[in-house]
Amino acid sequence: MLDDRTTAETTWPASYPTGYAVVDVETTGLARDDRIVSAAVYRLDAQGDVEDHWYTLVNPQRDPGPVWIHGLTGDMLRDAPLFADIAEEFASRLDGRVLVAHNAMFDWQMIAREYARASAAVPVRQRLCTIALSKELDLPLPNHKLASLAAHFGVVQEHAHHALDDARVLAEAFRPSLHAAAAGGVRLPLLECRPLTEWSDSPAPARIGRQASYRGSSWRPARKRPACPHPNPGRFEDGKPLKQGMRVAFSGDTSVDRELLEDRAVEAGLHVATSVSRLTSLLVTNDPDAATSKVAKARAYGTPVVDEAAFAQLLRDVAAADG
Repeated sequence: MLDDRTTAETTWPASYPTGYAVVDVETTGLARDDRIVSAAVYRLDAQGDVEDHWYTLVNPQRDPGPVWIHGLTGDMLRDAPLFADIAEEFASRLDGRVLVAHNAMFDWQMIAREYARASAAVPVRQRLCTIALSKELDLPLPNHKLASLAAHFGVVQEHAHHALDDARVLAEAFRPSLHAAAAGGVRLPLLECRPLTEWSDSPAPARIGRQASYRGSSWRPARKRPACPHPNPGRFEDGKPLKQGMRVAFSGDTSVDRELLEDRAVEAGLHVATSVSRLTSLLVTNDPDAATSKVAKARAYGTPVVDEAAFAQLLRDVAAADG
């Protein structure tokens, strides 16, 4: 087995990035209008060694959201800087590096929206999701939680859902992942960070005292997801976990952005269906009495129905596919 020095000196791919910014943000929620309440960045060199780290609280200018998760109360955030106040420093930490995060799409979207509100650009061109990298490496993980990745590499987590500790844990787990990829000649799953266009048709945000005014739109590009690699195990049963391969459909408004919710389902190994049929395992809707075709078909087929909150809980522990 190659050690880090051998990997670095003899087999390091010339095509790999020259630096990384391992990022974690805690937020008021998961929807488009939610805000960042804390952020941390660990800067790493080309081979994953830590250069420095940075952490800040952020005043979200609204209710802090799930305090029971991130532990940050309104009183703790009241005198924290606004995102616009830390945007330049944050940008300097990201500049010229690949953004690395666990479920990087979420962190990227939250960061990009904050910069859009501040009428500033994010100096990031590529991102790397450690969930995707662990799949490329075929790591024997029971699930794709950060805690499981950390445990695999013997990294001790001291304060889960604290941005600084989560970023530290991820940085420490990313380094051996990066070296394993280099030793195996694995192509890193780099994705483009496209500029956010949600507010491109709006006037520039106007600062009003310590408030920022902006207007959002519902535009988003259409994306075709890859086919689910797992067979459909059948219908969801109450009291049992979701299983990879289950066909899940969504109906009606959701508090979390629909595209993000669907992406989280795909990341968990579920099949996101655009309609309800006899093969649908589960319908997710916050209005089970709505007169929509999906709800009507679910009722006719006897398809199980859960609300968004219950689905979010189920997503935390999705059982592996059979075989």
